[in-house]
Amino acid sequence: MVGYEMDDWKKIGLGLTGFGVFFSFLGIVFFFDKGLLAIGNILFISGVIMTIGVKSSLQFFLKHSNFKGTVSFGIGFFFVIIGWPVIGMAVEAYGFLILFSGFWPTLSVFVQKTPVIGWVFQQPFMRSFLGYRGKRAPV
Repeated sequence: MVGYEMDDWKKIGLGLTGFGVFFSFLGIVFFFDKGLLAIGNILFISGVIMTIGVKSSLQFFLKHSNFKGTVSFGIGFFFVIIGWPVIGMAVEAYGFLILFSGFWPTLSVFVQKTPVIGWVFQQPFMRSFLGYRGKRAPV
């Protein structure tokens, strides 16, 4: 499977995505610092593009079912840049949830198979709370 090998572009992309999440977290911890949030957003988006490729990224973000999430994320990023970080992060969070909503079942399966915390998510009350149906998103 050549498509899943970890080349240098994917390694750099995963690193940029991780740093993007880290800087966004720091921006939230430091009372919605717009500079850290903007750096986090730029690193996250560039990391996703480098990880899955430009063509796949454009297909993902411009897909008709993801268009509302893409627009929300872009408007939230604009609000962060112009100096309204709380509103911007709220709109971005909504866009992020809409964009990646198809991956939640896959993430649920992954977390349930994690050795340390998986048993918590396998309990009946958590399965009913998360709405686990045993399905995975086609990735």
